[in-house]
Amino acid sequence: MTPIAPSSIAPVMTDATFALCLVLLLLAPLAIAGVALINTGLGRSRSAAQSLLGNLAIVAVTAIVFALVGATLAGAALTGNPLGTLGSAGHTFHLAGKPWNWLGAGPLLLRGLGSAPLQSQLALLFEFLAVALAALIPWGSGADRWRLSAGCAASAVLAATVFPLLAHWVWAGGWLSQLGVNFSLGQGFLDPGGAATVHVLGGLSALAVVWIAGSRKGKFPKEGLSTALPGHNAVYALFGCLLALVGWLAFNVAGAILWLRAPLAALPVTALNTLLSASGALAATFAVTRIRFGKPDASLCANGWLAGLVASSAAAGIVSPIQALFIGLIAGIATPLLVELLELAVSIDDPSGAISIHAVAGLWGLLAVGIFASQPGQLIAQLVGIAALLGVILPLVYLLFWLLNRAVPFRVDPDGERIGMDLHELGGGAYPEFVIHRDDSYR
Repeated sequence: MTPIAPSSIAPVMTDATFALCLVLLLLAPLAIAGVALINTGLGRSRSAAQSLLGNLAIVAVTAIVFALVGATLAGAALTGNPLGTLGSAGHTFHLAGKPWNWLGAGPLLLRGLGSAPLQSQLALLFEFLAVALAALIPWGSGADRWRLSAGCAASAVLAATVFPLLAHWVWAGGWLSQLGVNFSLGQGFLDPGGAATVHVLGGLSALAVVWIAGSRKGKFPKEGLSTALPGHNAVYALFGCLLALVGWLAFNVAGAILWLRAPLAALPVTALNTLLSASGALAATFAVTRIRFGKPDASLCANGWLAGLVASSAAAGIVSPIQALFIGLIAGIATPLLVELLELAVSIDDPSGAISIHAVAGLWGLLAVGIFASQPGQLIAQLVGIAALLGVILPLVYLLFWLLNRAVPFRVDPDGERIGMDLHELGGGAYPEFVIHRDDSYR
């Protein structure tokens, strides 16, 4: 299966396609709910309420900031169309005789949204949901020590700057999407479901947060050693995986409509590929943890399932079902091994596993698009996009977060971490009827 060339698709969206895409985008927030539950379940019980409130607050902050600033800079046009949000041209410079569209120039404060083309309205809604999901990802990695105010501030930075920049490059006629037109590199950089703009961005942001905030108290008592701090509720994490499946199906199919301009006949295969990728990843992680530990690990299986969904975000609308299954198997094998490697070899304390799940699996999905695509040059286009993510977006996110940490310190004070984020920041715990922790690691 190959992506549809933009020139072969009529520019007008039919009523039926519009209705289908709108319904899908109304289901897409279930992916946000799923990730929120996974973040909470994989954290500690004494921070559960703060974690879930933080997820909700981050969604609200990103929606407000993206409406005020981000949407103007993103430019939610269809891939291959050089016009930005609601028909406004982007900022372009010329280099080596080629145009490089690097930033959107949409109207301020969503003016004229009601009279915009249907495609632009739906694309904008897609981006609102995408930026919320991207901002939730690092919140799980900073669990049990990241202050709520700092998490909201970091989300505002992502929604106002980095996400709009990357979304314009990929989805709104920016330079990455134009690699095919300008340099004959396949269809240009392809990311219909947000593997780059949502998951790799979120995973790299999680890495920046972990670097800046440091590890939880007691996680690495001595160099070369790691203490297990298991999540407090595997049921939350596993149920979150089921919710996430529905949201991912909606994101991937809606993304195929908006960014690949796929015909209706291609959409069931996109949905099937999403399921197969997640299923293959779960099967692989189940087997790896069964071999590695003697029994399957519930939290790592949840991580594997989510990694399969993340990998499908790039590839579900482009590859065949067998290829989607293979992509999921690789993601599922790699995820538990990477989680262990990052913790033991690099001393990365990532409670939600977001770096392995979102950053690495997202990069794998983007690479797989180039490997399996039939268009000449598509692999190079995908590699250029990956290089931009690692060489530009990661340093930019780290720099912005490092500066933000100077103004709004990320890490809670030691006493707050000792008693738990719920009591310290909210004045009450999520489970007041139970004794929810011991302080052995603080003695």
